Amino acid sequence: MLILFNKPWGVMCQFTHESTGPVRPTLADFIDRPGVYPAGRLDRDSEGLLLLTDDGRLQARIADPRFKTPKTYLVQVEGEPDDAALAALRRGVRLNDGLTLPALAERIDPPALWPREPPVRFRKSVADCWLEITIREGRNRQVRRMTAAVGHPTLRLVRWRIGAWSLDGIAPGTWREADPAGA
Repeated sequence: MLILFNKPWGVMCQFTHESTGPVRPTLADFIDRPGVYPAGRLDRDSEGLLLLTDDGRLQARIADPRFKTPKTYLVQVEGEPDDAALAALRRGVRLNDGLTLPALAERIDPPALWPREPPVRFRKSVADCWLEITIREGRNRQVRRMTAAVGHPTLRLVRWRIGAWSLDGIAPGTWREADPAGA
């Protein structure tokens, strides 16, 4: 079984609540299928496509960096990246844990997305712009760290596609089953 879930902002990528601290929504608040587990993770402050499966081999093929499954993100960044910043993302960016693999990166028009709750802070004096970034590895908070490294911190991050699976037609907080052979 393969589930495509549109994870809302603020949802933890786990099925159990933390034993300490504030109670935050988890996958259990949205998905009622026993025996499925996330193939990869998505930070609490990120939104978008999360794949869940009950197939360990499929989970490894999606999440393991050896398989280099492409992951595409729609990224709202602070400022307006110039050609040099985009070229740096395309070459690979040096982070504290080493050089990233080259990414596909391009400016895009603002996508027609759902409103985020809470909304991204609007600052009249600071421009922002949207990028589409595709990576083939999955380091912790990688896209956020990459955009910050080129001088454009991420304001909103939505994972739109993993391999052949996309978020098309899936509203925030909802999910649907998909063909696992679509990888």
